[in-house]
Amino acid sequence: MKVHTWDKVKITTWKDKWKEGKILSVDTKNKRVLVEGVNIVSRSVKKQGANPGQIVKLEKTIDVSNVMIIDSTWKPSRIGYKIENGKKERIAKKSGKKI
Repeated sequence: MKVHTWDKVKITTWKDKWKEGKILSVDTKNKRVLVEGVNIVSRSVKKQGANPGQIVKLEKTIDVSNVMIIDSTWKPSRIGYKIENGKKERIAKKSGKKI
């Protein structure tokens, strides 16, 4: 996948459209990413021993096709690759700068 952990991304669809956040984890097998502060859901947790039952807010994963990386010009951009000096580097397609 073209996105990596700690990349700053912008959400392009769903209820959190145009929100920004950092990628916390990447699931390459299912092509999903966990973005900080995006796609928050509530879950109920049962009482266990001395701990009371409560409602917990969790971040769920979203599909990688629903995020765009934010480049150095602070605009959402697609990602491309360029080979320089035998190394493959990611570049932002909108600005042409290295990520």
